[in-house]
Amino acid sequence: MKRLLRITLPAKLENLGKFVESVSDCARRQDFDEKKIKEIELATEEALVNICSYAYPEEPGDVEINCKIENDRLIIEIIDSGIPFDMTSLPDPDLTAGIDERKMGGLGVFFVKKLMDEVRYLREDDRNVLDLIVKKEKG
Repeated sequence: MKRLLRITLPAKLENLGKFVESVSDCARRQDFDEKKIKEIELATEEALVNICSYAYPEEPGDVEINCKIENDRLIIEIIDSGIPFDMTSLPDPDLTAGIDERKMGGLGVFFVKKLMDEVRYLREDDRNVLDLIVKKEKG
């Protein structure tokens, strides 16, 4: 596995652009098409907004992103030391329910799961490790 990027910044919404731009540049250098890059950006942004908004309720913390390439798969590893949160364990929202009956929240996580080929979560050494994995289209 080859690491392509490592960036660590405070988990603040004002750093969102730097994180997402770094990840999309990484995907672009690996020749992902623009449609797939937009999907990567959207999924990365959604995961980071959750971390910036909820991971550190008491005191500020950092987010680390590593991009790796393995067997034509881009692995976006997002690490934080905030409160444990496994987005992969959340049930998908009921999209058949009317807007008034639908529970608040959960759509962003649903989109992350749908946009990525695989989403993995691990709690390791008091850190959340979220992997967003996307396969490179062969063409």
